[in-house]
Amino acid sequence: MSRYLNPAKACLLVLVELYTEGNVPSEATLPVLSFVISHLMERSPTENSADQTSRWSKAERTVGLIITIKDFEKLLGGRPFHAGAPGRTLWDEFLTKLWDVNSLHAFKTFFENLPHVLAWTKEERDRLAEMGELTEEEGIKLSPGSPLGLFIRRACLEYQRLQFHDGAELWKSFVRYRQPTANYLKRKIPGFERLSFDNVVLLGEKEGWERKGTMDLVSVVYGDILEGDRTSTLPVTTDDIEILLEFQIAQMQKYGNRVPLEIRHQFHDLLNDSHIIPSLTHYLCFLDAWRAGDYPTAFDSLHQYFDYTMQNRDRLFYQYALMNLAVLQADFGCYKDAVTSMLETVTTARENNDMTCLNFALNWLFHFGRAHPSLVRHLESQSLLGTGKDSLAFLRVKAKETGMWTLWSSVLLSEANLGLVSGDSVATAWEYVFRSSQVIVENNLKNMFGSQLSMLSALWDRLGVSTLGNMMNDIFLQCHVGYCIFDDELKVSSRIAMQLMSCGKYDEALKTLESLDENSMRSWMPRQYWHKYRNIIQLRRCLVHDDLERAEGLVSLVMQSNNDDLEPEITFTFDTLHIDYLTRRGDLQAATAKIDAMMTRLREDKKDVAYRVRLLLLKAALLDRCGRPLRGFTTAMRAASIAWRTRIIPSLWQAVGAIANVLVSLGEFEAASHLLLTVIPRSLESDGVSITAQLYTLLIDAKMGLAGQQAPKSKERGKYMTEALDAVQKAFTYYSRLEDIKQQCQLMAKKAMIMKLSGDKKLAADCAATYLQLQEKADAYRLGDE
Repeated sequence: MSRYLNPAKACLLVLVELYTEGNVPSEATLPVLSFVISHLMERSPTENSADQTSRWSKAERTVGLIITIKDFEKLLGGRPFHAGAPGRTLWDEFLTKLWDVNSLHAFKTFFENLPHVLAWTKEERDRLAEMGELTEEEGIKLSPGSPLGLFIRRACLEYQRLQFHDGAELWKSFVRYRQPTANYLKRKIPGFERLSFDNVVLLGEKEGWERKGTMDLVSVVYGDILEGDRTSTLPVTTDDIEILLEFQIAQMQKYGNRVPLEIRHQFHDLLNDSHIIPSLTHYLCFLDAWRAGDYPTAFDSLHQYFDYTMQNRDRLFYQYALMNLAVLQADFGCYKDAVTSMLETVTTARENNDMTCLNFALNWLFHFGRAHPSLVRHLESQSLLGTGKDSLAFLRVKAKETGMWTLWSSVLLSEANLGLVSGDSVATAWEYVFRSSQVIVENNLKNMFGSQLSMLSALWDRLGVSTLGNMMNDIFLQCHVGYCIFDDELKVSSRIAMQLMSCGKYDEALKTLESLDENSMRSWMPRQYWHKYRNIIQLRRCLVHDDLERAEGLVSLVMQSNNDDLEPEITFTFDTLHIDYLTRRGDLQAATAKIDAMMTRLREDKKDVAYRVRLLLLKAALLDRCGRPLRGFTTAMRAASIAWRTRIIPSLWQAVGAIANVLVSLGEFEAASHLLLTVIPRSLESDGVSITAQLYTLLIDAKMGLAGQQAPKSKERGKYMTEALDAVQKAFTYYSRLEDIKQQCQLMAKKAMIMKLSGDKKLAADCAATYLQLQEKADAYRLGDE
């Protein structure tokens, strides 16, 4: 089989010739030319489509065109040919011209006549004018430099290079390719015969050749073409294989998805019928095995690919082999080996003066170091990479010098994130974000919008403006998801699911995760990421339902891989849920020990300061649960101070609530009430349902404390008790949204006590009945009735 030509391209040439002869109506010109160009140009207009399935349409079209002629029928079947030929379609005219090529000699003549559709060059015109043979060109002439002109010139050149055997094989493949249209022509053309595919055999049969000998000759040359040859190989060329390989690799690298199963099976069929298997096939196998979580196959395929390519390229691309190996090892938990491989990548890239690979390796080491500080701490002490800020400053300068705009934007976002993690100025973080936005807009870096909007969403959430944070997530999913890698879509969807979970909308959160593309979820790492967030939502739901038996199974499940997570947010969320589980189970000593261990680890690894604030608040809440709220005063003040300095606004309101709780325990009910009434409106603005519910619960105690200081049956006492009842109702509403049965029961008990103190025993009895109903509801949750 030839390197470039196949029956599908021969049919495209027939269609181009049909166009140049002026036989394509004006209304069909644009669809026909678009069809031809879409199979010639490497870039597809649907390459950046937001629809996951349409991204692979180019591969589907390429494979479909190679296998069958039906795509031509879909294009031309419903288009009329000319007004003067009623009932005749463009498909009929195309088949007529296609079947006019009725012998190997006619096939050769067809290619020899193709240059006649090209326009004369200036030199050819001057030469013909000197010879007096210059005539006016008829029909549509194609410029030799146009896409169609280049296609025709290359097709003619490739056909001239073919040996006779290869040319004959191409002709036989062409005959088999167009043979399915024979039945259609039999109905349209009365004189059409079964041997019309080869005029030589047809004439021989008419001249008296023996029928059996004729059929034996056809069988030897063309196989079982008349009976439908199912054993013949597909007419695939090396060029087709390479185009499909490059396209699949580009899609997997750009979007992080695996090849759809149907396309992969079709490609394997083509690959089996190809005489030459490019070395790039091993790299495709590596990517697919890597995405599938098959470490041994990915490791072997990576070695095979670079073993083949290194034979001719020496050590010029050795650093890329090491870089791929390091990323592969990191994804499968071999962190020490990954660091060693990436350091060797840095050394080799410096030797070869490959700044692109060097910058990527340093950027990877920085992000890896943020997730696993203990593994790269010795690098900073040896001054190989310097501190995190030094590495980012170096990368920012080099990325700007070398014009690596994507890296430049990514480094600016990393600097903004590093500033937030370290507790630096929020204004400085905004400056880095805006500079990154400028680089993205000026250089049209559509694939960076995911990281950009995720950073903006995190910033707004940190400042307590969750409405704008949710808007950033919605903007990404509605406008930019088609241009970004699937990991960005997964992270944004997970963030939305966590936001819904915090509002008590557990079913909507699970639906958000389940709405992701199924083919994209076939990849191993996104699937693991998806399962972890799904387990977080389910565990949170079990905890608020007080279903500790199910929660125990989920805790043991999520804690198994907690130490292997590259995402600090997931690790910290798992740990806090584990603390909540231990607290609800009554094992306060284990919960305290875990908090202390996490605090020590956070100080050593220099993790996000927001995690430290949240741990301080958990410790203060745990001390209150132990009946020692005064011991948590210093902890609450430290949390409030850090939250205010770093502008972590939601945690600031929670810290103020912890301080108010200490004031209540000291009997300073007026000060506690003043603090709570000040921060509750701000908490309502941040949509923090859990924090708002806690603040209203604390307000109940403060108001009841004030009521207790008043004279019995006084107006002031009744006022404070009424305000306490109002706080009970509001807290109950928010805990109902969270489906927190235990807190609802406590609130009903408080309400019953207030009613009893007010002298309304009937309402107190109703509250007691509601309390029992809530207990039954909790039992129903545990039994799985709801």
